[in-house]
Amino acid sequence: MHEAWEFLKHLVNPESIIHYGGLYLLLFVIFAETGLLVGFFLPGDSLLFTAGLFCATGILNIHFYLLLLLIMIAAIAGNTAGYIFGWRVGVLLYKRKNSWLFKQTHLQMGKDFYEKNGGVAIVLSRFLPIFRTFAPIVAGIVRQDLRLFMLYNVLGAILWIGSLTTAGYVLGIIVPGIEEYLKYIILFLIAATSIPLIYKYLKSTDKRD
Repeated sequence: MHEAWEFLKHLVNPESIIHYGGLYLLLFVIFAETGLLVGFFLPGDSLLFTAGLFCATGILNIHFYLLLLLIMIAAIAGNTAGYIFGWRVGVLLYKRKNSWLFKQTHLQMGKDFYEKNGGVAIVLSRFLPIFRTFAPIVAGIVRQDLRLFMLYNVLGAILWIGSLTTAGYVLGIIVPGIEEYLKYIILFLIAATSIPLIYKYLKSTDKRD
């Protein structure tokens, strides 16, 4: 149990993911957060930024454009896996009981977000934790046209990965020693991406009242 807990702690830490698992674990985490139901807790945004920064500083030894391509492929494959899962068995999730890895509220948030934004939700959800895990599943449940889904899927991956990974890479080049402040940057990213979730939660609470 202790070893499993230690592994989970490393799995939510962007620095640990790259230091201990390298490129392969990085790609798996991006795939899992966008394609596996239990991946909603993984640090997608901060991981992308960290990957770009580590690529610039040489900690991650890979050409930057190849890094972008591989991460985009992982993200596109992840969303596609989520879509297929939603298409085949997603409706059964509405009958599933809550557990520490699954909450009905997360699924409902994804459903509401999709209904409000339509197919564009696949693009927008890339930038929102939890939503990016459940939006492709909901798209599969409602049988969104596959060609349209793939268009939004690819576009969302390009924008999400291109912006955050490039930001980390550029700052890693122009700001010497920026890796020393990485923890503070990660905290800022977490806070910034949590604002929409907090707003959504408070709004749903007001409606219930």
